[in-house]
Amino acid sequence: MILRSLKFLPLAFSLAVPLAHAADQLQIKTDKGKVEGTYTDDHKVRAFKGIPYAAPPVGDLRWQPPQPAAKWNDTFQAKEFGHHCIQTGSFDDMAFKDAGESEDCLNLNVWAPADAKKGSLPVMVWIYGGGFQGGGASEPRQDGQFLAHKNVVVVSMNYRLGVMGFFVHPELTAESKHHASGNYGLMDEAAALAWVKKNISAFGGDPKNITIFGESAGSFAVSTLMASPLSKDLMQKAIGESGGAFNSASLAYEAREEREQDTIKWAQKNFNTTKLADLRKLSPADLVKAANSHLDGGELRFSPDVDGWFLPDSVPNIFAAGKQAHIPVLAGWNKDEVRSGLLRMKPAITADSYQTKEEAEFGSNAKKFFELYPGKTDEEAQQSAGDYADDRFIAYSTWRWLEAQVKTGNSPVYRYSFDLPAPDDHFHGVNPLAFHSDDIEYVFGTLDSRVGAKMRPEDYALSQQIQGYWTNFARTGDPNGEGLPKWPTYNAGGNWMVMHLDKTSEARPDTQRDRYLFLDSVWSTPKQ
Repeated sequence: MILRSLKFLPLAFSLAVPLAHAADQLQIKTDKGKVEGTYTDDHKVRAFKGIPYAAPPVGDLRWQPPQPAAKWNDTFQAKEFGHHCIQTGSFDDMAFKDAGESEDCLNLNVWAPADAKKGSLPVMVWIYGGGFQGGGASEPRQDGQFLAHKNVVVVSMNYRLGVMGFFVHPELTAESKHHASGNYGLMDEAAALAWVKKNISAFGGDPKNITIFGESAGSFAVSTLMASPLSKDLMQKAIGESGGAFNSASLAYEAREEREQDTIKWAQKNFNTTKLADLRKLSPADLVKAANSHLDGGELRFSPDVDGWFLPDSVPNIFAAGKQAHIPVLAGWNKDEVRSGLLRMKPAITADSYQTKEEAEFGSNAKKFFELYPGKTDEEAQQSAGDYADDRFIAYSTWRWLEAQVKTGNSPVYRYSFDLPAPDDHFHGVNPLAFHSDDIEYVFGTLDSRVGAKMRPEDYALSQQIQGYWTNFARTGDPNGEGLPKWPTYNAGGNWMVMHLDKTSEARPDTQRDRYLFLDSVWSTPKQ
C-alpha cells in the first residue's frame, strides 16, 4: 500500500509533503460558509466529510422536501463523517464509520485531488444501495479517496431511507402545493446534486461535467433522477450498477394513490391513529419497528412512488416519451446477482420442482420460458433457476433501462457484465460467484476493505481497469482509453455488445437478449 511506504522516505522529503500544498486548500468557501477538511495519509487527496447540504429533516420538516441548510459563521470542521440516516432495513455486509444513525443526516462528503484547480475536473456523485431501506456514505468500501487518484472529484451523500424517506399520506399530499407526497429520499439526492452544481468548483470540480453513479437501489435512483423533471438537468452522464426503475420484481414504484391507502391502514393498525401530526411526534424507533410489520399478510415497503411531481409519470413512461435526460449511460449487472441463495436451498431444486414452479408462474407462456430457461435435468434446472432469479431480481430491469435509453435517449449507451468470480466464499457460502454488490470495492479501489477476503492479482488488475473505464466515461462520456480493451457502444451495428469485465476483459455480442425480450413481452405494461 502506498501509505506504508511514506515512513521509509528521507526526513526532508516527508516533511516537505504537506508543505507542498497551500494551507487554504483545506479551507473552502461554500454558499453556507467555510469548511475545513484534511489530507488523506498520502497527501494526494483532500477529504471534506459531513458537510450539511440541507436542513435537518426533523419536527415539522419530517416528511417534507429537503429545505436549505442554515448558514454558519465559524469554519465548519469537515473532518469526520456525518451521521448516517435512520435505517428501516439492515444488511450484514454494511459497516459504518460514523457517529451512528440519526434523523439529522443530510450531509455529504467530497474527495478532491490535492492539486486540483478550480472548476477543472470531472465530478462523480455516488448514490449507495440498500433497497432504499439501509445504507450510508461512510462505509470503507465506498471511500472515495482512491477513485480520486484518477483525477476526478468524488462526492457521496446520505439520503433519507424507508419510512423516514418514502412515507406517503393523504395529509402530506393535501399540504403540498404540488399535491404530492413521498420520494423525500430521492429529493435529498437531487438537493445534494444541486449543492454540487453550486459549490463543487471551489473544490476543483467542473459543475458542467457531473456523473451520477450508484449500485442496486443507488442504480434505481440514477435512472429515476434521469427521469425526474426536478433533477434531469443536474447531471451530464450516468452509471448504473445492478438496477433500474423499470418494472422490477424486486422494487416496484407504485402510484401515490395506491400507496396512500396502504399507509393509512398501516398507521391505523400500528398506532391507532392516521393523523399526520400524531405520526410526526412518534420516535424514529417506533416508526421503524412498525415499518417492518406486516399489512394484510405482506410487508409494506416504504420506497419510491409515482407521486405526480418528482415523478409526474412512471419512469418507463417518461423514458418511452423521450422526456428523460439525454445523456450517455453506462450500466450493467453482476453475473451471479442472487444465484448463491438458490444453490444453498434445502431441499435442492430438481427438474420436477423447477417445472412445477415455473409452469404455475408463466401459465400459457411456460413452453417458451422453458425453451429459454431449460430444466430437463436437476443440474440444468439449478442453472436456469439461477439465471431466472438474477433476471427477475435485477438484470431485466437494468436491461430495460439500457434499451429505453437506446430508443429515445439520443446518446451513447454502454453495457457491461461483471463476471470475475469472488476470491472466496466469505459472504455467500458458494464459490465462485460474482454476487450482488461484489463490484463496489472494484469501482472504488477498496478491495483491502473486504474483511476476510484473500484478494488475487487479477482482482487488483480488474479494479484498476474498471476505475479507468468509469473515470474515462465521467471525463468524456466514452469509457475507452489507452491500455484498456475496446468497449463498443451497446447497440453498435445492431450487435448489442456487452463488455465482460473479468480476468481477461472483452466485448462480445449479447447472448441473453432472447430471454429479456421474452420477459419484456410477458411483464411490460404501460404503467408500473
